[in-house]
Amino acid sequence: MDLRTGTAEEDRVADGGRWGPERTVRAAVVAALLLGANTGQLGAVARLRLTGARISGCLDLAGAQIAHALWLEACWFEEAVNLLGASTQALVFTDSRIPGIEADSARIEGNFSLRRAVVEGGAPTPFNRLSTALSLTDARVNGGLLLNGAKLIAPDGWALSAGGLAMEGGVFCRNGFVAYGEVRLMGAKLPGTLVMQGGRLEGPGPRGVALTLDNAMASSLKFSQGFTANGTVRLRGTQVTDNVTFDGAVLNGPPTDDGNTPALIAMHLQAVDLDLTLARPPSGTLDLRGAQVSYLHENEHSWPERVELDGFVYGSIKTADTNDERHEAVGDRESVARRVAWIRSSPGYNPQPYEQLAAWYRKAGHDDDARRVLLAKQRHRRRALSPAARAWGHLLDVTVGYGYRPWLAGVWLLALILLGTLSFSTDSPKPVKQGEGAPFQPLVYALDLLIPIGGLGQRTAWYWSSNSLQWLAYLLIALGWVLTTAVIAGVTRTLQKN
Repeated sequence: MDLRTGTAEEDRVADGGRWGPERTVRAAVVAALLLGANTGQLGAVARLRLTGARISGCLDLAGAQIAHALWLEACWFEEAVNLLGASTQALVFTDSRIPGIEADSARIEGNFSLRRAVVEGGAPTPFNRLSTALSLTDARVNGGLLLNGAKLIAPDGWALSAGGLAMEGGVFCRNGFVAYGEVRLMGAKLPGTLVMQGGRLEGPGPRGVALTLDNAMASSLKFSQGFTANGTVRLRGTQVTDNVTFDGAVLNGPPTDDGNTPALIAMHLQAVDLDLTLARPPSGTLDLRGAQVSYLHENEHSWPERVELDGFVYGSIKTADTNDERHEAVGDRESVARRVAWIRSSPGYNPQPYEQLAAWYRKAGHDDDARRVLLAKQRHRRRALSPAARAWGHLLDVTVGYGYRPWLAGVWLLALILLGTLSFSTDSPKPVKQGEGAPFQPLVYALDLLIPIGGLGQRTAWYWSSNSLQWLAYLLIALGWVLTTAVIAGVTRTLQKN
């Protein structure tokens, strides 16, 4: 039956509460028809289809075994729909307004479509303290869950509660989908992918979670093409066999005074691709601790002021430029500095992110970039050391760059040799034993002072009557020991790590 008048103003579903008795159908009649009150005709497939009706009373199908498809379009429901534990064929509630759907543990042999529908959460109950618009906890849907253009409204509760949901098809939330309240898919099995391209999630409350996908399994997760989450997106322990994409997405963590609430929690996420080419930097933190991905896609908007990266493992990094061309950005000092900056934004000191980045640079054949990363690691570590250890660290940094810049030792050595040669050329020393030893040579004498082991025969054969030059000789001996010790310590660390 189609009860529409054909006039757009009179057929607006938002005004369905004003429709009269000529457009009203009792929910009990719909339930009776679905449960066999009218015998179907032989040779035909029975289906109940109703358009433009006001459904009075509660459509209660809890525990029902429904062998026919139900197709309700542009209908206005007075009360919530109860499908708790029901077993049904395809369910279609397109363009309708419904004050809540309870379908926990339901079995749906086909698509469940709520395209362009408005589903509002009812008042909290003694069994559920939070308002819920659409409840599919532990339900099984052998088709797809179609929420394109739908609005799920439960501002202080759960817009969608579907923990343990098992899907055969995909979950599609595109074309203007909006959820006011948390979307919960904890432990859901989504082999047919979750698509939220262009969708908008408004988490409940000032510190709300917009989307919870903890410990879920999916083939891919698509949060792209203008996807917006005003609240935390949780992917903790989620296993994805293909890609997780936030290409062009906007991630706004819950607003707080310190700005440290998470915009994305992806601890222990497993995926092939993780695309973080966002439309703008997240307003909260990113938590990627323990995540494992094969390819990480990034751009200039990927990283907020604070990132948690301890244990994050990736096989390759691809950078998107302004033309959205993806390429491996290696051999670029600016890119190295930028990546080191997002590692340093992690609270505290963790060596693993540095080692991971350096290992990738080595794998790509850019050992110089790897050494820059490891040098940055040592400088970051130095902050947590005691004052004496920090002083020694500064010395290692200045002299040999912690062993990653051994050429610095040569620079210091040449500078000290030049200083000694010029200084010792201004006067003549006295021999230790008259008539013995090699003739005095300022260059060889300065070099002999700087070499702590062995000798060139100059240091032990001559001494100075000038106090200033004698103290300079002592200083060069001390600097020679310090320089040699720093070189050995730095090079040993590098050799042991490699």
